[in-house]
Amino acid sequence: MADTRDAIVHASRLPMSVIIVGVGSADFTDMNLLDADEEPLSSPWGRTAARDIVQFVPFRNFKHSSPAALAKSVLAEVPNQVVDYYNSRGIKPKTLKSSRPF
Repeated sequence: MADTRDAIVHASRLPMSVIIVGVGSADFTDMNLLDADEEPLSSPWGRTAARDIVQFVPFRNFKHSSPAALAKSVLAEVPNQVVDYYNSRGIKPKTLKSSRPF
């Protein structure tokens, strides 16, 4: 778990997201820690994540739901994670110039 936390903290500076789907009836306390919705994730060596890149969803919450409901929950944080990454790098979206008049 210590190495996983450190790897996620390191990866939080990269353009990526981590999606974890918990399968089974296990205790997912550690996965909720990695998700870092309550407080920023930090490595055991004191480094803090630059941004939240993990989304954890326990499958048991969706076993009687549609696949679309699971997909919606799994992907819920990804758009904000992308925006956070680009904002952290000072990258602004390009404006599209249309050649067609409206």
